[in-house]
Amino acid sequence: MPMQNFLTNWMTQGCEKKILLLRHGSLRTVDNAKRFIGQTDLSLSKHGRRQAKFWSRHLADWPMDAIFCSDLQRCRETADMIARDCRSIVMPLAELREIDLGQWEGMRFDQVKQLWPDTFLQRGRDIAGFRPPGGESFNDLQQRVVRVFEQQISKSDGNLLFVSHAGVNRVLLCRLLGMPTANLFRIDQGPAALNILERRSDGIRLQCLNLLPDLDR
Repeated sequence: MPMQNFLTNWMTQGCEKKILLLRHGSLRTVDNAKRFIGQTDLSLSKHGRRQAKFWSRHLADWPMDAIFCSDLQRCRETADMIARDCRSIVMPLAELREIDLGQWEGMRFDQVKQLWPDTFLQRGRDIAGFRPPGGESFNDLQQRVVRVFEQQISKSDGNLLFVSHAGVNRVLLCRLLGMPTANLFRIDQGPAALNILERRSDGIRLQCLNLLPDLDR
C-alpha cells in the first residue's frame, strides 16, 4: 500500500484526534563508534534531512493544532521541515530533550566500560533506575517527559505532533502501555520512526509503532 494511502487510513480511522510521536532523523556523526549520545547537540545528516522531508510530504495534508519538539537542533530541524508543509508553528521544549548522560555524554561504550567497569555493570543490572555520574536515569527521564506531555495534550483536543528522541518516545510509550520502564529497549525506535496514538474517551491507544520512512517512494 502506498505510504500516503496507509497514513490516510490510520489518520482517518474513527473520529478521534491523533497524537503523533516522531523521532528525529539520522545524525551527522564524526565516526561510526558506538557512543553515549544524549543531549549532545548534533545536527541531522544528509540522510536524516531526507527522512524528515519524507514525513513533511506525507503529513502535509494533516492539520496539526500544534507541533512540539525537543530544543536540540536535530529535533528542531526535523520539526521545522514538517511545520513548513503543515503550515504549523513549532514550539521547542527543553523538557523533551533526550536523557542527560552526565559524564558519559559523547563517550564511546568501550571507554566507559574501561574507566567505570563496576558502574557499567550496575547500568546493565538496573537500566531503568541507574544514573550515570552527573546524569539522569530513564525513570527520571520518564517523569520529566510524561509531565510535559500531559500538560500539552490537556490544552488541545486536536491533532498534535511531538518530535523528540528515541529515549523520550520509549519511556513515554512504556507509560502509555503500562509497561515497566525496565522494558524500554523492547520498543524499537529507528531514526525518523513515527508512532500514531489515538485519543479515546477511555484513554490514549497506540495504533501504529515504529513506522519508518520509505525513501524509495
